[in-house]
Amino acid sequence: MVSTFNTGPGGRIPRAQPDREFALIIDAHSHVHDPVHQHLALLDEAGVDRAVLFATRPHPERATDLASFRREMSVLDAALNGQSDDGYESAWQELDTALAAHPDRFLGFRSVRLDLPADQIATEVDHAAQVFHGIGELTPPPGAAARIEPVLRAATDHNGLPVVVHGSAPTTEGDLSTLAALARGYPAVPLVISQLGGAHWLTAIDLARETPNIYLELSTASLVFAVRLAIAELPDRTMFGSDAPYGDPLLSRTTIERVTPPGELRARVLGGTLAEVLGL
Repeated sequence: MVSTFNTGPGGRIPRAQPDREFALIIDAHSHVHDPVHQHLALLDEAGVDRAVLFATRPHPERATDLASFRREMSVLDAALNGQSDDGYESAWQELDTALAAHPDRFLGFRSVRLDLPADQIATEVDHAAQVFHGIGELTPPPGAAARIEPVLRAATDHNGLPVVVHGSAPTTEGDLSTLAALARGYPAVPLVISQLGGAHWLTAIDLARETPNIYLELSTASLVFAVRLAIAELPDRTMFGSDAPYGDPLLSRTTIERVTPPGELRARVLGGTLAEVLGL
């Protein structure tokens, strides 16, 4: 079967994809790779048409041995725990470069610093809404998920601009409850919790069932059963994602296909739901 994806004014480019549904396949969660062509190769291998792309300060794909991997992961640990404000500008520049070079493959989301005053956060969201498809991946420190409230408030003023929040460790179970409470206060904003909430995936599913504007992105789930159950409980609000380079697009897509039959449900999870959220 041959699928196509929109390349903009230049027309449509066919790409052969055996054994796939005739629908747009979108990876809902990925980060800028260095070099970018490695990421494109992974997407091609997995038969993925487009990918949501977030900026990143750590680059684990650069690591060549255990020591260099630990260095990159120390940057990630500091970022997730709110211990460093370095590297934002270079990360955003990398994102802008990748998006400009491959607008047919990447859907850009812009992160916002959560340590800024609320009015400055609103200004950052206003600027991002003019160029990007959404806000994220936000990484509030553990126990501080309430910091995303100004982002949700500002996103409401932009026709419910989607907001993506890191869901795995060090995000706590209490943070997930805080996110759900905030989401209920801003029902027009699609709030995407990444990584299926990590170790707290059961709580994430329960909270999403109770909160109609929460979506669960399924990357790096530790249990296939968790992915199956999330899709069964939330067939219209679960999204295929890889969290590349931490996860792999092909393996993540295979997991979705393992737990869903061919047809409408699989197509929704692999891209249809996200396409609706983004208005593609």
